[in-house]
Amino acid sequence: MADENTTARETDQKDWRDTVFLPKTDFPMKAGLPQKEPAILERWQRLGLYQRLREARETREKFILHDGPPYANGDMHIGHALNHILKDMVVRTQTLLGKNAPYVPGWDCHGLPIEWKVEEEYRKKKLNKDEVPPAEFRAECRAYAQKWVNTQREQLKRLGINGDWDKPYLTMDFAAEATIVAELMKFAETGQLYRGAKPVMWSPVEKTALAEAEVEYEDVVSTQIDVAFEITEAPNAPELVGAHAVIWTTTPWTIPVNQALAYGPEVEYVLARFDDMVEGPRTLLVARDLIESFGARIGHPVIMKVGDGAGTVTALAMFTGEKLAGAVARHPMHELGGFFAKPRPFLPGDFVTTDAGTGLVHMSPDHGEDDFELCKAHGIDPVFAVDAAGMYRADWAWLGGQGSVINKKFVASDGPICADLREAGALVAASDDFKHSYPHSWRSKAKVIFRCTPQWFIAVDKPIEGGDTLRQKAVSAIAATRFVPEKGRNRIGAMVEGRPDWVISRQRAWGVPIALFVHRATGELLGDPEVNARIVAAFRDKGVDAWTDEATAGFLGAGRDPADYERVTDILDVWFDSGCTHAFVLDSGRWPELSWPADLYLEGSDQHRGWFQSSLLESCGTRGRAPYDAVLTHGFTMDAKGMKMSKSLGNTINPLDLMRDYGADILRLWALSVDFTEDHRIGKEILAGVADQYRKLRNTFRYLLGALDGFDEGEKLPVAEWPELERYMLHLVHALDQQLKRAIADFDFNGYVRLLSDFANEDLSAFFFDIRKDSLYCDAADDVKRRAYRTMLDVLFHAMVRWAAPVLVFTAEEVWQSRFPDEDGSVHFLDWPELPAEAGEDVSARWLEVRRLRERVTEAIEPLRREKIVRSSLEADVTVTDTPLPVDQLAEAFIVAKVSPGDEVTVSRTDYHKCGRCWRLLPEVAEDSALCGRCADVVGGEVAA
Repeated sequence: MADENTTARETDQKDWRDTVFLPKTDFPMKAGLPQKEPAILERWQRLGLYQRLREARETREKFILHDGPPYANGDMHIGHALNHILKDMVVRTQTLLGKNAPYVPGWDCHGLPIEWKVEEEYRKKKLNKDEVPPAEFRAECRAYAQKWVNTQREQLKRLGINGDWDKPYLTMDFAAEATIVAELMKFAETGQLYRGAKPVMWSPVEKTALAEAEVEYEDVVSTQIDVAFEITEAPNAPELVGAHAVIWTTTPWTIPVNQALAYGPEVEYVLARFDDMVEGPRTLLVARDLIESFGARIGHPVIMKVGDGAGTVTALAMFTGEKLAGAVARHPMHELGGFFAKPRPFLPGDFVTTDAGTGLVHMSPDHGEDDFELCKAHGIDPVFAVDAAGMYRADWAWLGGQGSVINKKFVASDGPICADLREAGALVAASDDFKHSYPHSWRSKAKVIFRCTPQWFIAVDKPIEGGDTLRQKAVSAIAATRFVPEKGRNRIGAMVEGRPDWVISRQRAWGVPIALFVHRATGELLGDPEVNARIVAAFRDKGVDAWTDEATAGFLGAGRDPADYERVTDILDVWFDSGCTHAFVLDSGRWPELSWPADLYLEGSDQHRGWFQSSLLESCGTRGRAPYDAVLTHGFTMDAKGMKMSKSLGNTINPLDLMRDYGADILRLWALSVDFTEDHRIGKEILAGVADQYRKLRNTFRYLLGALDGFDEGEKLPVAEWPELERYMLHLVHALDQQLKRAIADFDFNGYVRLLSDFANEDLSAFFFDIRKDSLYCDAADDVKRRAYRTMLDVLFHAMVRWAAPVLVFTAEEVWQSRFPDEDGSVHFLDWPELPAEAGEDVSARWLEVRRLRERVTEAIEPLRREKIVRSSLEADVTVTDTPLPVDQLAEAFIVAKVSPGDEVTVSRTDYHKCGRCWRLLPEVAEDSALCGRCADVVGGEVAA
């Protein structure tokens, strides 16, 4: 009978579900981003979103972010994705603030990254690039670059990057190539450009000079040797004659190009007799502080004696390096005659230290900066013995036609160099175990060398037209530029202050030629403005293929004999190309929506020695200031363990795969949630956390859409009639509004996302929505409190969807279209939200106290919930120590049955009964399932069961 009675009671109970105003929306909780996003992209394309924004913002204040050009030579990687998401965030937030913020993407299309790839294809087919007509080879490079421009463009569009994709800038466009030549001519006209022979970093594999930005350092194990040079003259220390000065080097291949020895004037040297050498006693000159490490290296432990003391090494003389002035030695291979028979002078060098080696340094002006400068000061010139491939030239007396000098076997302790030195009795020691950091080409991964060749340079310390030098102008520009983070200023500043002259020439085929003529007799550059104008016009018409021997006479014009002029055939460093992008993108008029200088450059931290610096130097050299007002730098993306990503480690993460699995909005949310100014991480667990963050934000929008179902202008309630809670929430929204604007001004995008997420989770879902769901569901449709709540939700919707739009570009569009379907509209056309006037500042302190008290009450209820004394907070009676609001309002805020004042926070199960419609437990409900007074009024029923 008990079961029958229960069934009867349940049958008699009224089902009030149809009378409750539950949220209604078609917006799905399951995002399905990988499927939805491409359709949204297509819609934006049909709308002409980018161009319509330009038209609508044409008269607004401009914000110009100039895009740094990635190389067009492969699929987009995670670094590309991060970089372009950050740029898109800058452009979209500035647009949201009401500015005209165009974005013209661009690509670097010249240089070794592309030429090397085309050459690889040649090598696979066993073809020689040098046998192909240059114009044909350049055409293949152009086609290769265009293929990857097209590929990367589609991949970046898939990220939701909004830009002028139909009209990007390419450094290989004829107009760009003409501008690059024109910019070069400005340096020539002001005397900053010169040709000279200096040691530069040279890749024997790629057969070209490299810039510092094209070099990476890797740990290697090299051969180290100690070589003895016989001293033949020593006017200040006659006892040295016949002894041997010992030098130490880790580049044995430079010994065949040695021309002098360097000493430290203040270094203390010892002339010592080594008694127990295998070949018999030898008298050697080394620095006193290094004699023990030298002895250990040659396998001859040093026990020094002075005078009659016992030992294996006898100090015959000690003196400072000043006594070596005027001394002369001879090369170990002096018997070969010619170059090798010339005396090797001892030269004073302030760079000589006793940190390592022997305290004496062999000088090869062809292969070292210090060597070059010291020898040049004493009238010793380079001899260019090592050719472009790293071989000794065929007519070189020692090892002519042999090499390559970066070949480990060639320079090894049993290789030909050491073998010849050993036979000459000059090899004191040799081992193949010296570990150190060494420069490599970041493209070919092969070792580079310092090699002296004729190159074109831009002088950094020559006054420009009687004013400051390029270095001084650049240092001043750095001081006037904003850097985010600030440490970027010191980084680029140190690089500029310590950098040498800019070597801008390359010995390759795919690039912009150094389109200048040099008079063969005088060596002077031809600086005729009419000639220059003809050259620039030809480049604008035909691009780099305009620079040919056949065109020389036409360029020079009547009255000049082409035989009198050398047509320079080197090409420009690709960093000079990219350093000129501000000139042909911002300052050319081709994109009238842009202007010079840029408000912002944004790239990775490696660009302090790359694009940031080349742009700075180019612009300071031609315009006297930086091409940017601010520089924003991001770090690099590591794997989940903090390790650098590499294909060999198998820890790379492909953004194309991430978009296929998660959607672009998840990738965007990750990029804008990390502290991108430092190195940061990505991995499955990290992305799972980002996906959870996304779900919470999506659920917030879903709730807003559902709760605002049917809302119209007539339901809106003036702020003056709002309850305190709504006015307090409006106060929080005003505060958030200002915080978000500050985050944009600071480019603090992870702070921006955190503010938005925390507000959605803590202030809305866990607080405001939680408290007011009872009013939304159960109050009458025209109830003031419900109307005020829905009015505030409308304010929140318009603010939140706009604030989220720069981050979740696809989801925000989906949210907006769900509420305001319009084939011709987009959330991305909207400006920053206009909020009702601040109205809750006076109640904020009280509601902060309510929230603190609410947390204490929630904590106190939890043990009773775990013990199943109460199933929900609605079943709890609580006492509290403070009552910042009337107790009935506190009960609503705490979502409990009753609140009473007391000496401490306590919780017990209530004796009240549960309303059958709103489920609140209230004193007026006679028994469970009866209606409370409010619900009875709404449905027209009675309070009694």
